Amino acid sequence: MRIATWNVNSLKARIPRVEEFLGYADVDVLCLQETKLADKAFPQLQFGALGYESVHYGQGQWNGVAILSRVGIEDAAFGFGDGFDDPYEGDARLLTAKCGGITVTSTYVPNGRSVGSEFYERKIVWLGTLREWLAARHSPDEPYLISGDFNVAPEDRDLWDPSAFIGATHVTEPERAAVRALRDWGMQDAFRLVYPDVDRCFTYWDYRAGDFHQHRGMRIDLALVTEPVAARVTWSVVDRNARKGSGPSDHAPLIVDLNDN
Repeated sequence: MRIATWNVNSLKARIPRVEEFLGYADVDVLCLQETKLADKAFPQLQFGALGYESVHYGQGQWNGVAILSRVGIEDAAFGFGDGFDDPYEGDARLLTAKCGGITVTSTYVPNGRSVGSEFYERKIVWLGTLREWLAARHSPDEPYLISGDFNVAPEDRDLWDPSAFIGATHVTEPERAAVRALRDWGMQDAFRLVYPDVDRCFTYWDYRAGDFHQHRGMRIDLALVTEPVAARVTWSVVDRNARKGSGPSDHAPLIVDLNDN
């Protein structure tokens, strides 16, 4: 089973690139973020023609998450649901469904904008709510994967130059501690299961100043998995080819392979 996650930074602008990716990457499940579409504008029939069921959670101009699957989609759930105080309520940042026997969540964690801003403070609260939601809705013993743009680089080795990010979001201790809390609950970083010692392997490069070609990036797109899924991880890769050519997203897809149960 092959699962991928990709912040496409506007699905309308990137649909040819997504179709191309689906054509060569042979993924069974694709989690998308930052679709920037309303639900009624999501190209469900277009993906259906390629063999994928899909479910989308969007608000229109910003954010938006989706799950595409050719191994079935069941029990779709949108956002945190009742009982949770979402500091970014209405932003369409969390979507969950069961695909091929695994519960899959596509998430787009708030950016935070600048350290100390109310957006940053709400980001920390949102990540804390995510931890609470995990504990209430899921179990470390169930086959579960949460993937997407976390807008957090877990370690300095996930940055092209740590000194370039001093005082910036994505790298602060509260943000990293919030991601560690997910791991402490029972999640493992699927990429690190395959590449525990690899440094400077990135999923995001700013459009400005030729950052991609100069390898000035960050690893902020993650796939976190519970032990039943971690035991099945066999391979992972960041598809840099999807970041090349005409009209790419500023993110590249992260792919994770699982052996058969």
